[in-house]
Order: sequence, then structure tokens, then C-alpha cells
Amino acid sequence: MQRPNFYIGIDVASTTFTATILREPGKPSHSTSVANSMEGFSSFLQWLTERNVTLSNAIVCLEATGVYGEALCYFLTSHGYHIVVEPPLKVKRAFDITGHKTDAVDSAQIAEYAHRFFDELNVWKPNDAIIEHIKVLLATREQFSRQLVANITTLKTLERKYIQTPLANQAYQETIEHLKEQISDIDQEIKRFIDQDPTFRQRVALMTSIPGVGFLLASNLLVLTRGFTKILTAKQLAAHAGICPYQHTSGISVYKRPRSRRHGPSMLRKLLYLAALSLRTHNEQFRRYFHRKVAEGKSKRLVINNIENKLLKIICAIIASRTQFIPNYQSVNPILLKSA
Repeated sequence: MQRPNFYIGIDVASTTFTATILREPGKPSHSTSVANSMEGFSSFLQWLTERNVTLSNAIVCLEATGVYGEALCYFLTSHGYHIVVEPPLKVKRAFDITGHKTDAVDSAQIAEYAHRFFDELNVWKPNDAIIEHIKVLLATREQFSRQLVANITTLKTLERKYIQTPLANQAYQETIEHLKEQISDIDQEIKRFIDQDPTFRQRVALMTSIPGVGFLLASNLLVLTRGFTKILTAKQLAAHAGICPYQHTSGISVYKRPRSRRHGPSMLRKLLYLAALSLRTHNEQFRRYFHRKVAEGKSKRLVINNIENKLLKIICAIIASRTQFIPNYQSVNPILLKSA
């Protein structure tokens, strides 16, 4: 994409959004505030047209505000505009602290951010409809699973009380059964959506052929990578999930052990951790690897993290080769054969 003539920064709120047009840094030309609705979107397009802003000479940048800006992104993309969605913290750190903070100031800063970092921007693309459905279902399932654990824990506490309250116990028991039914229905619905797409169905089947990889982990990886079209390498996946160790040293006085930052989707980290524990317990090769590294003085948590990274490498290799997991596979790499 060539550098555009106009940079539109948008600060989105729940009911309105403020837009600022920028041509040169520090010199915003026009600003407006319209309703965050379909009627407001149409008036916003008219406002852009009146100022000679077209599809080919402009880029629109806004902060990631969840569902507040989602409808606007879909609307502008459907009309051919180039959309960029950036993390709010990244935009904030690009500027010094200013005295005033208003929607107009924020939108002007977002527009200037798009101008300054244009070479680093990635155009936003909407998710496939199936991926979006699965994403919502997985988030709903996680919420219900947390509620299920909380209700089970509370019920166990009530059942140990000396003075019993049958109505409360029955209410919790019925809630637990209802949540279990809802989670089961969600799992079936996720599977139904995956089966609708032959490519998604094949890739989930490939991932679940790997020991330790269950349907839930495969579904989360499918959503995170948009069907393995967004993130293609194990290193990128590990970094995005927050399980990639990073060094922290400075001069001769500052030295910390490499640690994972634990940023990124917590659900994926939890599933990878559980998969690594399963491999450590039930897979002979990983069990030997775990005990060997612990005997060498490595911490158990570090070795588990290494198993998580190894598992991601296997998943990416399986997806790339489009071949199901082969137990006891031996590499035919001539260098490895020679060293053996």
C-alpha cells in the first residue's frame, strides 16, 4: 500500500466516535463527532467525501476497543477503506503526556500515530464467519466453565456445614447440572461449525492426532491463527501465547534468568500447560525428557514450559506437512543420521 494523503484517527466510545483528518503531523485539518450507529456511519462517509477523502488516498486508524469499534470496522471495510486497529497502550506510549485529554485530542493523536508509524501498520481484515462463531462460543464456554468450578466449590463447602440448608444445596446442584448441559451443547456447536469447513475439519483432525492435543486446544489454535493463515511458525505462536523466554541483562550488574512474559491469551496458555502435564505423565519420550532435565538441575516449571514449546513445534510441523502424527518418528535428515 502506498503512503496515503489523509490519515483518519478515530476515538471510539460506546455511543459516539470522534474522527480527525490529518495531512501533516501536528496539523489536524478537520474533526467531527457522530453517533456510533449505522446512521452515524453513513453521515461519517458523507463527511469524508465532502473533504475529498476517498478509498485510495486515505487510511483509517482506531484503537482496539472490543465490540465498540467492531461494527465501524466492518462497515468501513465493506465500503473499501483500509482499516488499522492498534493496541491502545502502543498508541499511548508513542506520545508524551499532554495536559488535555478529550476525544478530539485522542483522535488527533491516533491520526498522527498512523502517519508516524505507517510503515509498521497492518491492514485489519475481518474474521471468517465460522472463526468468529467459534471464537464467541469458546469465550462463552470459558465463562461457563469458571462458573461451574465456582458453583461446585461452593456446594462442597455447603455440604460440609453442620447445619444443612437443603434449598441452597438443591439450587447449586441444579445450576451445576444446567452449566454442564450448556457446556456440552457448546462443544457440539463448535464441532458443527468446524465440520462445515473441510479445511478447518482437516486441520483439527491433524492436531488432535498429536498426543496431548485435545479438541479444545485445537479449536483455540484454529481461532488464534485464523485457520493457520495468520501465524505460521512455532516461534510466533509461542511469543503470542506468552511462553517464549526472554533474556533480561544489562551491563555486569543486572542479570535475571530468562522468563516468559505471560502476555497473550490466558486460555491458550492454560490449555498448553495442561497438555504438557499430560505428555509428561503419559508419553514415554516426554517423561524421559522431563526427568533428564530435572536431574540436570533445571526447574520443573522450566521443563514444562520447554515441553509446551516443543508441542507447538510439532503442531506447526504437522499442519505444514498435512500429515497425521507418526509415533516414534525418526528424522531422515542426513546430518542427524551421521551424528547418530
